[in-house]
Amino acid sequence: MKSHQTTQTMKPATAAKKLGVYLPATPAEFQEGVVTRSELNELQANPPEWLRELRRDGPHPRPVVAAKLGVSIAGLARGGITEALTTEQIEALKEERPEWLEKERATQAEVRKEAARIKEKNAERS
Repeated sequence: MKSHQTTQTMKPATAAKKLGVYLPATPAEFQEGVVTRSELNELQANPPEWLRELRRDGPHPRPVVAAKLGVSIAGLARGGITEALTTEQIEALKEERPEWLEKERATQAEVRKEAARIKEKNAERS
């Protein structure tokens, strides 16, 4: 008996998430098809112009926006940011430094500090 290996595919939303891009901003042929594992690997290794442009200029999905601003996704929502933002919009927010952003950055810094403290404490126990 021969074992037939099936090609692993994923929905465009999953592929977009793995590529770190906002799905509605991708080309129609990307949004409407399925993406194989090999196609995803090829996109990651040799990104086409549309992918390089999306990664550079946006619009970016919320996880990317949160990372670029140094806050959590929940912090974005508390700040009223619920949509994808472009790199230009993110830079404008960084320059404006609204109160909510400063507060969320401080909260995120505390969370990281506490996580590091717990990790260190657990390492001492081991």
